[in-house]
Amino acid sequence: MFTGIITDIGLVREVEQAGDLRAQITTGYDVAGIDIGASIACDGVCLTVVALGEDWFEVNISGETVSVTNIGHNGWQPGKRLNLERALKVGDELGGHIVSGHVDGVAEVVAVQPEGDSLRVTFRAPEALAKFIAPKGSVALNGTSLTVNEVEGCDFGINFIPHTQVATTWGDVAVGQQVNLEIDTMARYVARLRDWA
Repeated sequence: MFTGIITDIGLVREVEQAGDLRAQITTGYDVAGIDIGASIACDGVCLTVVALGEDWFEVNISGETVSVTNIGHNGWQPGKRLNLERALKVGDELGGHIVSGHVDGVAEVVAVQPEGDSLRVTFRAPEALAKFIAPKGSVALNGTSLTVNEVEGCDFGINFIPHTQVATTWGDVAVGQQVNLEIDTMARYVARLRDWA
């Protein structure tokens, strides 16, 4: 369980296909405080730590995860920057919204427009997920908890303030990028209740 508040920007150090995909990620976290088996959200994908080094951790990524995330669309190559978040602990501040780290699909960046010091970014969600996205609702994009500004069909807009651009990888956003999309858990349950009725 996560909050979507990014606490580090990691760097893909090595990637190896050996059965599952294995990635080594450089981090600013104190690795002495990370246990083998710990969950870390990497660009919004909840992954399990399987090895540790001086300033890095390794994760295994299943074929299923690769197929539904931007890992399969963009591929993780050495040098790729990733938004990182450690799993919640009891008593932690819940500054964003409840994020599971279970990515629902991939959205595409279709427009980037400076707006004052902020960036207004328009994303296109897969049609099957668009119905779960509402104005002033929450989404997690590449692991970042964000508030939706407006929705038109499958397109929705997000405003990135300067702090978010610096504290995450969103300062590098560009048209055509594929990003991990996790819809709000409450929206999922409301839709299910509506369908059941």
